[in-house]
Amino acid sequence: METTLTLGLVLLLTLCVGVAASGGTPGDNAQKRSSRPVDTKAGRCSYTFIVPQRKLTGALCLNTQSVAANRSEVAALRTELARQQEELEHLRGQLQQEGSLAMEVRALRKESSSMNSRIAQLYAQLLHEVIHKKDQALELRRVENLLLNATTQALQVSSNYRELEKKYGVLTSIMTSQNQFIARLEKQCKCGDSSQSSLVPTEPPKSHSNVHPNYSSEGIEMTNDVQRDQSASSSLQEKNTPDITTTAASTLTDPPFISFPATKAPGPWHDCQHVLDSGENTSGIYLLRPQGTNRLLQAWCEQSRAQGGWTVIQKRQDGSVNFFRTWEQYKLGFGNLDGEYWLGLEHLYWITKQAQYKLRVVLEDWQGRQVFAEYDSFSLEPESDWYRLRLGQYSGNAGDSLSWHNNKAFTTLDRDKDSYTAGNCAHYQKGGWWYHMCAHSNLNGVWYRGGHYRSRYQDGVYWAEFHGGSYSLKRVSMMIKPT
Repeated sequence: METTLTLGLVLLLTLCVGVAASGGTPGDNAQKRSSRPVDTKAGRCSYTFIVPQRKLTGALCLNTQSVAANRSEVAALRTELARQQEELEHLRGQLQQEGSLAMEVRALRKESSSMNSRIAQLYAQLLHEVIHKKDQALELRRVENLLLNATTQALQVSSNYRELEKKYGVLTSIMTSQNQFIARLEKQCKCGDSSQSSLVPTEPPKSHSNVHPNYSSEGIEMTNDVQRDQSASSSLQEKNTPDITTTAASTLTDPPFISFPATKAPGPWHDCQHVLDSGENTSGIYLLRPQGTNRLLQAWCEQSRAQGGWTVIQKRQDGSVNFFRTWEQYKLGFGNLDGEYWLGLEHLYWITKQAQYKLRVVLEDWQGRQVFAEYDSFSLEPESDWYRLRLGQYSGNAGDSLSWHNNKAFTTLDRDKDSYTAGNCAHYQKGGWWYHMCAHSNLNGVWYRGGHYRSRYQDGVYWAEFHGGSYSLKRVSMMIKPT
């Protein structure tokens, strides 16, 4: 206890000595004592020392300069703190700037992603278009190749057709020369007939003395090709025999047309109505000479249908005669009078010039059904007007398929007079007719067996109002008669 009190007194004395050494007075001490509370309020600290109970062996020292040192450090700390705050504000500003930049970067990244997707879409579309155009180019090349092949084939067919036309022209010239030769043989045979007429009492006389006065040798030479075709086979046989007169005499004992009755009188008549009025009521082949001309011709007279008196100008029944002929052949006539034939445009012109005639067209299909179409007037213009058709009013049960051709010129493969500007209807229809653009009837077309046929063009023997244009009729005949 005593030791403790001693230590406290020593400390108090030391403090007092320190104050006195600093030069202070009691007044000053009082002032200092009165100012301590102020200093304490100003932030100064008071210290309490706890001295362990031990025996002091020396003097105790107290350093009073620590307060000034603490002030400088505080000032330095405040300066550092201000600097740190400035840096912090600077960093905050940078952070805000970097945040806005980050937002912009994110927006740019998002926009870039959308742009990449759009670019990918556009690339896919472009690739699709390129592939599509490539396919179109391939298809175009394929079509061009097909067109080139078709053009080549068309050129080849055209060249073949021209070759066939040349061959047909050669055959036509050969046939013309043969017909001329046959005509000469016929003339020689008829000369022989006049000298041998007394040997054949059962036949009509053939000499010039018993024939109509206008039946001259000039008229005989003008006989149409129909007569020549029928006598071709017998004439060729006569050519191979050494004695023409003897052969002619022997052939007169047989009927001139097998399976058809011969005429009872030599004629010639103006037409088949004239034959009927003369008392000849049997259907067969008769010699005709229209009024106003010395032109002689043979024709089939139909006396058993529709009161008779019909001059048959065209007949189709078995396809034995080719009707795809030239203008000259259609003008003079061709075929066989006991089968298929065409009487001739020039003969038709002279016959219909005598009076007013009517036309009757008889049609039969492959089922045996027969129909007819009749026109109350029928005539042709001369060759200078291309045998233009003049037709009257229609009646009948076949339907009217010829009035569409009224007032039209006749057209053949070598005379294009139709109204079709893109080509020749005769080439498409394979015949000769009064074509328009092109036909509602084509009775001189190709004879197809069986009715319905397949062809690139409608080239059969058809009557449009009776089974249509794709049906080829079995039998057809055209007949005229004065009204």
